Order: sequence, then structure tokens, then C-alpha cells
Amino acid sequence: MAAPAPDHLYRIATRVFALVVVGFGVAILIVTLANGGGITSYGVLIGALFTALGLGRFYLSLRTSD
Repeated sequence: MAAPAPDHLYRIATRVFALVVVGFGVAILIVTLANGGGITSYGVLIGALFTALGLGRFYLSLRTSD
């Protein structure tokens, strides 16, 4: 069995790390809201940014695949 091409491994790693970033963002949101943070707190802002950036990167990696 031949080893996968480096480009294929890069795409897989990009998607995995994008989903990890989404997971961090969701975790930050959950922890912030569970500890009484309001909708305007920095934790919600940072969590939303992490989630949006991770989802955007995941979307772009799916869109540009060959």
C-alpha cells in the first residue's frame, strides 16, 4: 500500500486542527456562560471568534480540495 501524498496529509491535518479550534471556541463559550459571564463578556467574544475562525478555516479547506 502506497503512502498518501503530502498534499492529502496537509488537507487532513488542516481540517483536524480547524475542528480542534472550533472545539476550543465552544469550550470557552460554555465555561464562560457556566461561570456567569454575560453575552458581552470577553470570554464570549473570544469563544465566538475561535469558533468562527475554526469554522471558516474548515469551510475553506473543504471548498479548495481537489
